[in-house]
Amino acid sequence: MRIAVNTRLLLPDKLEGIGWFTHETMRRIVRAHPEHEFHFLFDRACDKRFLYASNVKPVVMHPPTRHPLLYRLWFDWLLPRKLKAIQADAFISPDGFLALRSAVPTLAVMHDLNFEHHPEDLPPKYSAYYRSYFPRFARHAARLATVSEFSRHDIAQRYEVDEGRIDVVYNGVGEVFGPTDDAAKRAARERFTQGSPYIICVGSLHPRKNIARLLLAFDQLLERQPSDLRLLVVGERFWWDERMEQAWKQLKHQDRVLFTGRLGQQDLHQALAAAHALAFTSYFEGFGIPVAEAMRCGVPVVAAEATCLPEIAGDAAHYCDPFSVADISRALADVWNDPALCEHLRTAGLKRSARYTWDKAAQALWASFERMCADAGLPLTR
Repeated sequence: MRIAVNTRLLLPDKLEGIGWFTHETMRRIVRAHPEHEFHFLFDRACDKRFLYASNVKPVVMHPPTRHPLLYRLWFDWLLPRKLKAIQADAFISPDGFLALRSAVPTLAVMHDLNFEHHPEDLPPKYSAYYRSYFPRFARHAARLATVSEFSRHDIAQRYEVDEGRIDVVYNGVGEVFGPTDDAAKRAARERFTQGSPYIICVGSLHPRKNIARLLLAFDQLLERQPSDLRLLVVGERFWWDERMEQAWKQLKHQDRVLFTGRLGQQDLHQALAAAHALAFTSYFEGFGIPVAEAMRCGVPVVAAEATCLPEIAGDAAHYCDPFSVADISRALADVWNDPALCEHLRTAGLKRSARYTWDKAAQALWASFERMCADAGLPLTR
């Protein structure tokens, strides 16, 4: 079978959530299925590191798709022609974007619908595109996959899609993540906070990550309980908006908040494994990969009691109301002051994280693809 795959988010040294999902699942799938030919569709020059096996054929389609006008050009016009030219039997889109003008049977992975619930979190042109096209993508796909039961129910209800057409493919945790010894933790603390203990927050400064409220909550904690604790924020600063600016100006302890920018996997592992706790107070997530990564490292998790996070973390997180600065601060104080709570979260997190592996994710995605082929009457041996 000739299978086309949307790989436009396989960006060298710049993989984010969906990019990691694409990388980790597809590299396993193509190696496990040498009987099929995979055409990886890039929107810029591809990196050879993403050509995982001899059965992968790179296809480059310019221009890069980073604006709604270019989304329309690429997915409405260029992609249908390319699928026809390579005689694709099936199409997998790990980011959910589809070619509506193509009849090629398609599996779409929709990670979450934040843009439906919080359209104000995106620039108007992007929000309008997503809210116009993704309902059509959901109806056009032969089958859908998503990364949590929460998202499965959300997609089914919002887009009036039968839940039986949607498969859950949980994300995995990179093999690099795991507990570190005391020496490694001391070295990481010296590197990132000059030796001080810290709570870490991992995620780009997107509004839904709720970092503005987290900053204010951390400031309240230090006001009530002075200490040498730091807050380490890891992620791109693309979304430093008015909410972030206002929160930052209110902080009395700006010197205790440190921004690293984006970190590679090895550096992120060092920073995460040495943290006193992870604070992940996002008010909307489809999965929340940093939560699973922290659990795998044996790091206590403070998480928002919202969307998918209780499903993913279960009893391995200490929860808070993401819309209440006071309650976030309360949860941070709990993990800072209660060693027994932290020990419970470490133990529970290590146990629960075992369910989130990329091997399982790849197997689940391929099983969803097989169901898609059955739905479309497409024989896998073709």
